[in-house]
Amino acid sequence: MDGNGRWAKARHLPRAAGHKRGAEAVRATVRAAAELGLEALTLYAFSSENWRRPEDEIIDLKGLLRHYVTNEIDELDRNGVRLKIIGDYTRFGSELVTMLEKAIVRTADNQRMTLVIALNYGAQDEIVRAVRKLLQDGVSAEAIDAAAIESQLDTNDLPPLDLLIRTSGERRLSNFLLWQAAYAELLFVDTLWPDFGAPELTDALADFNRRERRYGGL
Repeated sequence: MDGNGRWAKARHLPRAAGHKRGAEAVRATVRAAAELGLEALTLYAFSSENWRRPEDEIIDLKGLLRHYVTNEIDELDRNGVRLKIIGDYTRFGSELVTMLEKAIVRTADNQRMTLVIALNYGAQDEIVRAVRKLLQDGVSAEAIDAAAIESQLDTNDLPPLDLLIRTSGERRLSNFLLWQAAYAELLFVDTLWPDFGAPELTDALADFNRRERRYGGL
């Protein structure tokens, strides 16, 4: 979800205003994803590299996350959306961790759609953790294959990744779902994240449906 800062700068607003508008885009996109019948939607909310940002911006992002969970959990639960977190979210402090874990437990049995929020997440770290876990469990190096690694990834209970969308015109993955994106379709759009919503998601799915996926075959 890229472009909050540029959206705010173009309007001579503080970056916090861009993040607030970005949270509104999250709400609209999650609602649209459920209505369109998506099985899972993963949002890259905070990367393991985002801790390098100014402290006041990190505080604003934490506040928005707290606000989103507090205000959206009833609707998510009512609409059958399961909440899942990937990444080491324990770094966000006990109050926010408790709030997230209560939301996870509350929505655990919902089956309409899974909303995955990546917090303090980095794909390279995820892969390293998966391999270390296998070795710690006594799995021999010769027995470690793709299936074994996938079983230890944060996304092990999710369907295969079909489509990865990056907003704001950037053309890189920025350490997001690197393993899972091996055969996913990639879509880079110029729309800044605060302007993303149901129409843009619908267009992205239409683009995806026009593609021919061969997975290395003919």
